[in-house]
Amino acid sequence: MTSRYFPARAVVDLGAIRSNVTELARRAAPSADRQAQVLAVVKADGYGHGLVPAARAAVAGGATWLGAAQAQEALDLRAAGVTTRLLTWLAAPGAPYAELLRADVDVSVADVWALDAVVAAARETGRTARVHVKVDTGLGRNGVMPDELGDVLARAVQAQSEGVLEVVGIWSHLALADEPEHPSVLAQAEAFDDAVRLAERAGAHLEVRHLANSAATLTAPRLHYDLVRPGLAVYGLSPVPDLGGPGDYGLVPAMTLEARLATVKRVPAGHGVSYGHRYTTTEDTVLGVVPVGYADGVPRHASGGPGTTGGPVRVGSGATARTLGVAGRVCMDQVVVDLGPAATEAAGDTVVLFGSGADGGPTAQDWADAAGTISYEITTRLGARVPRVYVGGPEDGAPTGQGETSEPPTGS
Repeated sequence: MTSRYFPARAVVDLGAIRSNVTELARRAAPSADRQAQVLAVVKADGYGHGLVPAARAAVAGGATWLGAAQAQEALDLRAAGVTTRLLTWLAAPGAPYAELLRADVDVSVADVWALDAVVAAARETGRTARVHVKVDTGLGRNGVMPDELGDVLARAVQAQSEGVLEVVGIWSHLALADEPEHPSVLAQAEAFDDAVRLAERAGAHLEVRHLANSAATLTAPRLHYDLVRPGLAVYGLSPVPDLGGPGDYGLVPAMTLEARLATVKRVPAGHGVSYGHRYTTTEDTVLGVVPVGYADGVPRHASGGPGTTGGPVRVGSGATARTLGVAGRVCMDQVVVDLGPAATEAAGDTVVLFGSGADGGPTAQDWADAAGTISYEITTRLGARVPRVYVGGPEDGAPTGQGETSEPPTGS
C-alpha cells in the first residue's frame, strides 16, 4: 500500500461552507416578495476546497443550483451522485454536449457555434436541452454582444418551438462588482435589463435571470434577480476586502492550510537564506523550514527580502504564538521562516500559513496582500499533492475521493 504521507494539509470545514451558503441565501431572499435562489459556484475544484465535498456542503446549506465552469466538472458532479440543478458555461468547439444533456446539465451558449452544437446534441440524444444565453453586458469576455443577441435568440427560440431546447435562462457577469458604486455596475444592469426584455419578447421560456456574483450578492440587492451566483463567498472569503472582511458579512473562511516544520536549526548572524540570499540574518537566530512551496500553490511573489515582508506564517500556540514573514525566496517545495534567537519550536511542530484569522493568525487575504493578488488565487492554486482533510461533515462522514481524505496525513 502506498503511503499517503505529506507534511502539510488543508483542513476544510464543511460546516463553514454550509453556514456561508445559508447566510448568502438569507441575503438573496430578504423578504417574501424578494426571493432569489442561490447557485453555489464550485468550479476550480470548489475554489481548491474539493469539488464534490464543497458541492454537497453548499446544497446542505441551501443552494438549489450549482455552477461549474468546465463541462468535466459538471459531469464529475453527476458521476458522484449530485442531482441538484447544475449549470456549466465555458466550452470550446468539441465540448461533450451530448454527455451533458444525458446527465441533465443546463448549458450556457455564448456564440452561434455553441447554440448549433447544443441543437445537434439535442437531436442526437433526443433530450431537450436546457439553455442559458450568456450576454456580454460590458465585461468584454465570454458572451453574445448585445447587437447580435436578437439573431441568437431568434435561432434559439426557433429550436425551442421545435421542442429541441428550452431557453430557460439569460445571464451576464459584472466587471467591477467589487466597486458597487462604480458607474459600470449600473450600466451593465441596464444592459442586462434590455437583454431580458429582448429575450422575453422573443418568446424565451425564462425560468431564471442571473447577474450577481459574490460581491453583488453581498452589496447590491438590486442585482439579485431570480438567482445569485456566489463563488468566493461560499468559501468564507470576502470578495470586497476594501469594504469589509468575512466577519462583516457573516462569513467564515472554510480552509486552514497547515504544515509541520521539517528542520529547525540555529545559524549565525550574516547567514544567507534561500536562493539568491535575498534575506540575510541580522543576528544569531533559529530558522525553520516549512515543507511547502510554489509547487503546492504558495505564491513565489510572497517571498521576503530587503524592504518586503514575506507571506505570513503562524508559529507557536497560545501566549507564545506569533506571525512571522517568509524569509527569503519561496522555493518549489519549501519556505524558510526566521523563528528568532529565542525560538522554542522543534521539527514536527505545526505551523499555519492561513486560516480563519479568528486567533489573530494569517488569512488567505493576508497572503493575497503579500503576493499582490486576490484571495481567490490563494485557495484555487493550492496544489493537488496537499491532502484535503474534511471536518464538520455529515454524520456518516465527510465525502472522500481522489486528492481528498477524511483523516489527517500520516504523522499529523
